[in-house]
Amino acid sequence: MDSKQINIQATIAADIKKAWEYYTDPKHIIHWNFATDDWQCPWAKNDLRPGGMYSARMEAKDGSFGFEFGAIYDTVVDQKNLAYTMGDGRKATVNFENKDNETIVTVIFDPESTNPVEMQRGGWQAILDNYKKYTEAN
Repeated sequence: MDSKQINIQATIAADIKKAWEYYTDPKHIIHWNFATDDWQCPWAKNDLRPGGMYSARMEAKDGSFGFEFGAIYDTVVDQKNLAYTMGDGRKATVNFENKDNETIVTVIFDPESTNPVEMQRGGWQAILDNYKKYTEAN
């Protein structure tokens, strides 16, 4: 791992099959893919294969700001890991590890140069925490 990369993690109280499905299926992604409750993810598309595209709309509920997040998959290993390249060339990897009927999800990503590293870590961790909360509640 590159020392400049950011590493976040969550332990999900769900088996790896469910954890993978809730992380990768657009019908679930729209329910957790935002950092705070005043944001939303109105749509997501996911072509889950090497060379396939992932895209999602993230926006403030009041309409004041929004953007599309897009990436192309480099690697997809079912219920184990995925790696992708974001639209700006940054890389990310998501690993799923089964441990005692829970799933440890680890995301490692290249930071962007506009915002402080701690802000980026906090934002991505908040999204991962939303994913954990949504997955465990359903």
